[in-house]
Amino acid sequence: MLKQIKIRNIIAIMLGAAIFSFGFVHFNIQNQLGEGGLSGITLILYFTLGWDPALMNLLLNIPMFIIGYRLLGKKSFVYTLVGTLSVSLFLKIFQKYQFTIHLEDDMLLVALFAGVFVGLGLGIVFRFGGTTGGVDILARLGHKYFGWSMGKTMFVFDAIVIILSWLTFLDARSMMYTLVAVFVGARVIDFVQEGAYAARGALIISEKSGMIAETIALRMERGITILEGHGHFTKQPKEVIYCVIGRNEVVRLKSIVHEVDPHAFVSIIEVRDVAGEGFTLDDQKQPLH
Repeated sequence: MLKQIKIRNIIAIMLGAAIFSFGFVHFNIQNQLGEGGLSGITLILYFTLGWDPALMNLLLNIPMFIIGYRLLGKKSFVYTLVGTLSVSLFLKIFQKYQFTIHLEDDMLLVALFAGVFVGLGLGIVFRFGGTTGGVDILARLGHKYFGWSMGKTMFVFDAIVIILSWLTFLDARSMMYTLVAVFVGARVIDFVQEGAYAARGALIISEKSGMIAETIALRMERGITILEGHGHFTKQPKEVIYCVIGRNEVVRLKSIVHEVDPHAFVSIIEVRDVAGEGFTLDDQKQPLH
């Protein structure tokens, strides 16, 4: 199992935890802005009882550790442990060595930056197979078993905690800014999660499909799939080329197709997630990270 643990992933998870913790301390805590999930609960305990968020983050995550170990497997558990311990460590560091960012008069900017830092940090942690415990584990389970978006799943859980925050230490104005921060964070998480695989799918219909496919495979080193179809009006059989390319390869692909057949029909579609050789696997069928 230890061979499956990658140092690169651990470093990335720690980096994500540091980004999350920085935003949490300098925007949420400094401006009494709420947060969702267990992080939001640590804020409730901090602003109402004065309990240390770093310590509470560890204690509240003990039940989540048990769930994560039983359902996510040993490797994911190790990454989760790294993420959670890193968050508590960096929360302690940034609380002790924080600097004041005077944004009290612009709470919208506070909410936007809080969402960006939290979302970017968690997105990096998720991207490299970890979680920071708490609702992150539940969101990851929903993504693994039901295909739910992690960002949107977390948003639902976060809303419940925000309501509790409103009933304890948030006023109505701060609660609305908290909702803005949580929404932005959810969108950033999805962007980091899916943006890393951002690609485009190309559907090409041409009388010279064979030549186009060979040229794309030769020059771009992308896999090609030939689909059997037929024209609706002509009722004639047609070959449809399908391939997945990176966003930066769209212009090159169009140029190749136009070079072979200027009259070819080309449709470019957005691909939200890609797994396989050339994207998540190398030519030896090994994970790229």
